[in-house]
Amino acid sequence: MNASRSTSPLPAGRLLLTDGGLETTLVFHDGIDLPDFAAFPLLAAESGRDLLRGYYRRYAEIAHRNGIGIVLDTPTWRASSDWGARLGYDGDRLRAANTDAVELLRGIRAEYAPETAVVISGNVGPRGDGYDVGARMSIEQARDYHRPQIAALAAAGADLVTVLTMTYSDEAIGVASAARAESIPVAVGFTVETDGTLPSGQSLADAIEAVERATDGYPLHYGINCAHPDHFEAVLRQEHWANRIGLLRANASRQSHEELDNATELDAGDPAELGARYAALRREYPNLVVVGGCCGTDHRHVAAIAEACVADSVRGPSVG
Repeated sequence: MNASRSTSPLPAGRLLLTDGGLETTLVFHDGIDLPDFAAFPLLAAESGRDLLRGYYRRYAEIAHRNGIGIVLDTPTWRASSDWGARLGYDGDRLRAANTDAVELLRGIRAEYAPETAVVISGNVGPRGDGYDVGARMSIEQARDYHRPQIAALAAAGADLVTVLTMTYSDEAIGVASAARAESIPVAVGFTVETDGTLPSGQSLADAIEAVERATDGYPLHYGINCAHPDHFEAVLRQEHWANRIGLLRANASRQSHEELDNATELDAGDPAELGARYAALRREYPNLVVVGGCCGTDHRHVAAIAEACVADSVRGPSVG
């Protein structure tokens, strides 16, 4: 392990679940209007908090039933200053929302302890759109932009922060640098297009290696989210850095980002097939320890992933 890397809050060598596509579940299954695809405003009312508790309990139950732990991400993917301002949140209200998000998951953890390990991850999203690079920031700008949210999540007691849907490496470096400055572990997740490259055109290898160089290998691990295994399997098999991929939150759908952005109906794919793909990937990449879903996935997909991976884990040392 790199000496600069932070101590992992994850149980060593164990399979862990994470949740599915929170926002797509709320929009398509629960019929909730989410302006700017932001779930954190639900924390402002008890009815919204109850809805979120029900969502997270569903996944904690799956982990409990399968005898494994779970990493629960706060509903704060959009709870940074630019997105908050669009929704009428100033800095104080955003800090409160990030704090409330961690507190909500503390309650879920208390319900399932000590039988089921629940790790609380503060979820950070891109400053721009998760599918499109848009305006780029320098590393310093990205660090300064993301640090207030990361500081709020760390102060509230999150075990780590996980940034999802990074589209270019400089922003990812800025997030990792901000996490390092706040002394909280970080997992860095990238999204890829159907050809396995980031929306910026950068290869996944180049993006990971850039973050490693710039941060002295600070991230706990890297992840891929918001893409189907068809889009990245071939890329993983070509690269020596694949053993640094520890998180997978794949889409249920094989559609491109553009197709998903324009979709009016949810493509839920095949949960059983997705579960089998995850189990096969974990056989090839045993460092893939945190598994869950992204757009279009729900508790059915994560249950299938858990069952497939647990059944398969008896073949190797990574038993959950």
